[in-house]
Amino acid sequence: MKQIRDKVAGLDVHRDTVVACARVVQPNRSVKVTKQSFSTTAKGLGELATWLGDAGVGTVAMEATGVYWKPVYYSLEGLFGELWLCNAQHVKNVPGRKTDLTDAEWLADVAAHGMVRPSFVPPTEIRELRELTRYRKTQVDAKVKEIQRLEKVLQDAGLKLTSVASSVWSVSSRLMIEAMIDGERDPKVLAQMAKSRLRVKIPQLEEAFSGNFGAHHATVCRQVIEHIDFLDGSIATLTTEITTRLCPFESAVAILCSITGISRSTAEVLVAEMGVDMTQFPTAGHLCAEAGVAPASHESAGKRRPAGTRHGSTWLQRALFEAARAAARTKGSYFAAQYSRIARRRGPNKAAVAVAHSMLDVAWHLLTDGSFSADPGSKYFERQH
Repeated sequence: MKQIRDKVAGLDVHRDTVVACARVVQPNRSVKVTKQSFSTTAKGLGELATWLGDAGVGTVAMEATGVYWKPVYYSLEGLFGELWLCNAQHVKNVPGRKTDLTDAEWLADVAAHGMVRPSFVPPTEIRELRELTRYRKTQVDAKVKEIQRLEKVLQDAGLKLTSVASSVWSVSSRLMIEAMIDGERDPKVLAQMAKSRLRVKIPQLEEAFSGNFGAHHATVCRQVIEHIDFLDGSIATLTTEITTRLCPFESAVAILCSITGISRSTAEVLVAEMGVDMTQFPTAGHLCAEAGVAPASHESAGKRRPAGTRHGSTWLQRALFEAARAAARTKGSYFAAQYSRIARRRGPNKAAVAVAHSMLDVAWHLLTDGSFSADPGSKYFERQH
């Protein structure tokens, strides 16, 4: 097999150590292989960079090992001609020869012969933004779980608030729950705390609050509400920081928000997960494959079999699926018509994936051209026929 690169190093990354193998072709075309282990502390990574530089390495390849690759990658970034982060599934070693040293040597070998491709690693400002948007999502998910826990407590007490109100967490619901925590048990008094449109359901609320709300329920509800308030504050702080860091990318956010179904928060996640430089992805198909919304392929003996979608970024997938279902509910839009046509034949889940793929395809073209979206409308497919 033709050797493409003469000076390559492979790194086998672990939590506490990183094993390096330098593979350098000598002037007489012989291959010199040297190996050494280093600590993953700042001092150890500095020694690793010096060792690789002394070996004359031009290309460094490493596996994406959990989160342990990050400090190694960041410490070597910008020091070598090529720094590759490789998918671990693409560099499986030969069975029966499994050691850290042979793993590093194998990675250097496949990189030298061009048998592996580097994964996309966004620039520093996008990585920092990604950390914030991902943590904000975990806080939002935690808030949802706390609200669900509050509903369970009320059901345990025999209070059927959600049978009358659309949500257990609203202005009216909070007033009623806090009143019960403070000791109020009269259903009529509680029902009179309803606000706005919920006041027309006061008779149903009186019946719903005829339960058995005890002191232990009050203790749990108080803790849940305090936790929700804490999460709201955390989400607000993160949103402020994200908005500040997005100032250089406001034009890209505006372009993404012009696509039907994509809200401001979703656009922020898309920018954080895929960046704004579409030259990283040669075509829209490459970006869809990165996100895991492109179809996989499986062909053997001339027969093609269903293979589902490719594996991709879980965070980007979640944002796209939420946007796809929002677009599907937007009456008169192209994506609503596309979703309806596919859902009738193949079900709602596959329809959502197809719409997510289309939305990301549109996003790639818009960010490449710098233009805004113009929805062709729900009659688009009829016009095509």
